[in-house]
Amino acid sequence: MLKWLISHHACIITVSSWLILRLTHKQASTMTNLSPVFISLFFAIFAFATCGGYSGQLRVSVDCMEKASSNLSIGIDFFYPFRLHQVSFEAPVCEGMRRERVFLIGDYSSSAEFFVTIAVFAFLYVRLLARHSAAVYVYTVCLFSLPCNQDFVVTVVFSFMWLVSSSAWAKALSDVKLATDPDEVQLLISACKVQTNKCGSVHGPRWSGLNTSVVFGFLNFVLWAGNIWFVFKETSWHKGASSYTSLKHAQGIHLHGKNDISTAVIINRVNSGLFVQN
Repeated sequence: MLKWLISHHACIITVSSWLILRLTHKQASTMTNLSPVFISLFFAIFAFATCGGYSGQLRVSVDCMEKASSNLSIGIDFFYPFRLHQVSFEAPVCEGMRRERVFLIGDYSSSAEFFVTIAVFAFLYVRLLARHSAAVYVYTVCLFSLPCNQDFVVTVVFSFMWLVSSSAWAKALSDVKLATDPDEVQLLISACKVQTNKCGSVHGPRWSGLNTSVVFGFLNFVLWAGNIWFVFKETSWHKGASSYTSLKHAQGIHLHGKNDISTAVIINRVNSGLFVQN
């Protein structure tokens, strides 16, 4: 059951997002306010779906001097969360029909899982807001379900986590590409170290999906970080400072007005002879 959920999580999230769209579509007059919600939802979906749903394959060939021992198409499959040290394949030793089991090198699951976790939590957070508000976005106004100050803190935290996770995943992805490079994998096969045998690359993995996940990771960072100011404007910290400034300004006008009135009274008294100087 768990494996089925992992393999179909992108479809499950997409269907649930469609249901949210259908539910909120009833409030047509407020749909313009929901557009940032949908952008954030879909950006998060694309980020973790393109990473968490990835599976790749590369193929190498081992052409032994004894043609009967050759294998010209060795398939090597790997997938999220990229625990490559657990990925193995059989390769000919070029000594009769003997085979050896070869393991790839590297474990990049921490960075990949961290990235996907941030994306999932961001999606769930925004979906929760969309479900409870139906037409209000956390980046623009304060929701009834969460105080504005907490919205601001959450936005800052998610902005930072998107930056960290996207950077870590971009670095891990470059390492994954290197570890699964067919030319590098050939160096792990003992038969390829013998000059009389010929090893080659049939095809390498396709990286478009994982490259897209990195792009969406940084787009999510830009989306969240770019709205920090709009969230801060709705907090009590900003409103309190604005109210204090307005109050001091009003008090200054009031005191300035009183001073003008007092000065005018003194002048009138002098002119009328009522002001006696000791």
